Amino acid sequence: MRWLIALALTLGTFTAAEADMYNGNETPAYTVETTDGAFELRSYSPHIAAEVTVSGSRDAAINAGFRVLAGYIFGGNEAKAKVAMTTPVTQAPSEKIAMTTPVTQVESDQGWTVQFMMPSEYTLDTLPKPKDNRIRFVTTDPVRMAVLRFSGIPTTAALAKRTDVLRAWAAAKGLTLTGAPQFMFYDPPFRMPWNRRNEVAFALK
Repeated sequence: MRWLIALALTLGTFTAAEADMYNGNETPAYTVETTDGAFELRSYSPHIAAEVTVSGSRDAAINAGFRVLAGYIFGGNEAKAKVAMTTPVTQAPSEKIAMTTPVTQVESDQGWTVQFMMPSEYTLDTLPKPKDNRIRFVTTDPVRMAVLRFSGIPTTAALAKRTDVLRAWAAAKGLTLTGAPQFMFYDPPFRMPWNRRNEVAFALK
């Protein structure tokens, strides 16, 4: 955990050249369609993400996945290039698809998928090749999402509670959710809990 915190302290030294930002780090591009207190409906544009699937409990998986992906952006690639950090770090239960992987609160048979968005300056052809063959690149589809934002420490219990709250809000609004929730973490662990930005999101049909 100390290694993870030290890495997080370093992340603030990287900045993105353009696009949407949060505390100096690039974020996925989206537009807000509707705001209702802590709830939003968003339309996300496609982006490239690096992802890794790890097994274990949710909290262990987010730490393990973070370490793998952070190693890549800090030079653990064939070009030994440093890739700018982005935010949020996204975690989701992997879908049950036979022998392949591309986010319910329970871990699926294939574990948890942790993602970093890649900076918008890169394409799939220009990204440094990872040394760790567990890392793969995906291009996300454009998607509309229902999102609930909250502060505090994102424990598994807190995420489960917010997931239920988001489901109930969506049902009251007549929205149809699809798939399992995505958990999004915007801040490093040393930030005070009341200043942290966490989100639970579902894709909309």
